[in-house]
Amino acid sequence: MLKHIQIQNYAIIESLEINFPEGMTVITGETGAGKSILLGALGLVMGKRADSKVLFDMNSKCMIEAVFDISEYQLSDWFEEYDLDYHSELLVRREISTSGKSRAFVNDTPVTLDVLQSLTDELIDIHQQFDILNIQKPSIQVEILDALAGNKVEVAEYKKLFKKYRNLQLTYNELLLEEDKNAAEIQLLKFNFEEIEQANLKAGELISLEQDLKRLQAGEEIKKTSEEIVNGLENSENSLSDQLQSFLNALTSIRNVDNDLETIYQRLYSIREEIMDISRTASHISDSVEFDDELIYNISQRVNTINRLLNKYKVISDDELLAIQEDFKSKLGSYSSLRENLYSTKQEIDALEIKLRKAAIEIGEKRKSVIPKFEDEVQELLIELAMPNAKLKVEMVDLEELSPTGLQSIQFLFSANKGNPLLPIKDVASGGEISRLTLVIKSLSSAAMTLPTLIFDEIDTGISGDVALKMGAILSQMAKKHQLITITHSPQIASKGLNHLYVFKKDTKDRTLTSLKTLKQDERVFEIGKMLSGDPPTQGAILNAKELLDAVTR
Repeated sequence: MLKHIQIQNYAIIESLEINFPEGMTVITGETGAGKSILLGALGLVMGKRADSKVLFDMNSKCMIEAVFDISEYQLSDWFEEYDLDYHSELLVRREISTSGKSRAFVNDTPVTLDVLQSLTDELIDIHQQFDILNIQKPSIQVEILDALAGNKVEVAEYKKLFKKYRNLQLTYNELLLEEDKNAAEIQLLKFNFEEIEQANLKAGELISLEQDLKRLQAGEEIKKTSEEIVNGLENSENSLSDQLQSFLNALTSIRNVDNDLETIYQRLYSIREEIMDISRTASHISDSVEFDDELIYNISQRVNTINRLLNKYKVISDDELLAIQEDFKSKLGSYSSLRENLYSTKQEIDALEIKLRKAAIEIGEKRKSVIPKFEDEVQELLIELAMPNAKLKVEMVDLEELSPTGLQSIQFLFSANKGNPLLPIKDVASGGEISRLTLVIKSLSSAAMTLPTLIFDEIDTGISGDVALKMGAILSQMAKKHQLITITHSPQIASKGLNHLYVFKKDTKDRTLTSLKTLKQDERVFEIGKMLSGDPPTQGAILNAKELLDAVTR
């Protein structure tokens, strides 16, 4: 609730402080005294835009400061969302500089006007004669119906699940876009991976293959050369082996005569043994040489395949190709995770939708159950407020798709006069009619809703007498559960207030100022008497005023 407001240097207010108690506060005063200026100042606290034209003194800044008790409003989540400190007593301040620059503060922390509006919309509901009123908004109409149906817990849980549901849908759509965007890349990646994988590469294979191919391709020359070596060393007439053996035979008888001859003998023997070993190796090479054209072809094809992959992926070794293959595999694995994520997200969405639909059906049934009584009670109260032919109908249309409010769209249809069609409120109701309709609906739903401070500005326009008295009674009843501030010209409504503020103009040497005072009981009698008859009030008006005030205390 609004506890206190301080206004400095605004319009024709130099400085003003107002305390607001619980219950119903009425504000009266002569025309032009500044009652609407109070609402203008409050509008700044609620985030409305302003410029330097609002300054009382163009050389000083304007400041509006309001203190609220928000302990009953469950706003801690809101403060957490905007990263602001939460206290049960809230201080909101708005400043307008001489240049027209505006600043807003919540508990002394600077905030934007959008944030300020978001907060104060939860704290203050101003009902003005020609405003586009909240009662016309489908979201408010649903909220009213849910309050009457006792859907608070169910709706809170539904909204929480629906928010998760929508976020999952957004995530799913983003994953789909990512999959679509990467489809061509995935296809190419898969092709390239499979191309390398099918090559069945082995580390170091290319070098070994190239060596084998060179050997096979040089097979004829290798065999010919190997055979020539064998012949020259061992098999031909006068071969090198035979000549060495001849030398060894000649040295056998004299080798012991001289050490140098023994050395020569041993060296020649070693040479002959080495030549014989070389001959055997050459013979083995000659015997092992294959003349296999098919094998040469197959190895050539294999070498060509590997070289083609090396050229395609711009690397120089099969080891690097294997590294590329592993990289492709890893990337395909991540895309596989994307598909798995898509699947699991869709599963979660489907499960949530089943749960939401069940909850929405239950909420909808409870809404339907309270509509007849609500429509009847609205009509009864409108009759009391001099609208005998007015009728309200709650139109509920089932939806195929889930919405933030369930599986129904809800709209209040209204007809103020006999024979007129039922149409959306904004299309049919005049200012006075919509004021009374709003009062009636708010009075019926107030007991079930945690409403903010309610401010009614001249809701009594066009009514008087018994109707005004009944309107005052409705306001008084609402004030038992909610803080009400009512700006009124009606003495009947003014008499219902537990607190009475009087706004008046005060002339100084240089200009006219707006001032305000809290009226005592005898001052209230005099003020209400003036409202009944004029200034000064007649004796009959004074007596009538006392009767009106006595009726409140009884």
